[in-house]
Amino acid sequence: MDAPTWVIEGDVFADGDEQLITAARSAGGRVVRWDDEWLSAGCPPIPGPVVFHGSLANADRLAATRVWEPGAFCATARFECSAWWPTVAAHGDLLAPAFVLSTVEELTTLGPPEEFGDRIFVRPDSPLKPFSGRVLERGQISLRSLDHGFYYDDVTLPVMVTPIVDVGDEWRFVVVDGRVVAGSGYAADGRTAGRPLGDDHPALEYAQSILAYLAAPEAAFVLDVAEGPDGLRLLELNPFSGADLYACDRSAVVDAIHGVLG
Repeated sequence: MDAPTWVIEGDVFADGDEQLITAARSAGGRVVRWDDEWLSAGCPPIPGPVVFHGSLANADRLAATRVWEPGAFCATARFECSAWWPTVAAHGDLLAPAFVLSTVEELTTLGPPEEFGDRIFVRPDSPLKPFSGRVLERGQISLRSLDHGFYYDDVTLPVMVTPIVDVGDEWRFVVVDGRVVAGSGYAADGRTAGRPLGDDHPALEYAQSILAYLAAPEAAFVLDVAEGPDGLRLLELNPFSGADLYACDRSAVVDAIHGVLG
């Protein structure tokens, strides 16, 4: 079998994905730089397994068209909040204490549930995040405050609405073949990396415990854990091919993905 090829859209992440490129080459992989002209001219044929890492938008396109195999780990629909929040909530592991699935139109017309209080958190259901999650006062909720007309035009866009939650430290984990293979702290404000985590870190052990019951959306993805008012809770799942790896051990990530690709 041909060595895996990593297609890297390097201008998306802070380090230009240079650490990932070095790890891929050290593990015997090939590296090809993404070219935006491929969006109109078509992607070149690449033999053997291919893994893309870059923007979520391009990861989504590649996963949908499957011009390469697997191309991108970005099974978008499986990462919608509505696809996994109910399971995690039933186990008491969701950061949000309660939630409702709504639409932009419904939320701006009817408002959030009264029991959510005067301030709410709202985010798109989609992992592609056509607008960023935000805290809003009940009286501030409007199409404009939800960026309608700026990044999207569909008023039926599904959104998740929750009461606000105080969030402490946050960690990102890379999961491959049902196992946490690397982890890193990060600061959500500014999207800056913290330190890589050892195997005995409580957040890593917690992340692995969730994988005991949560069906993996695909072979490689990222899982975020946060410190909430009641302890460690699951914050988010995201497609691997569009995710910042922060200070995660790139060699461990590459070795695990090469193992899955055979």
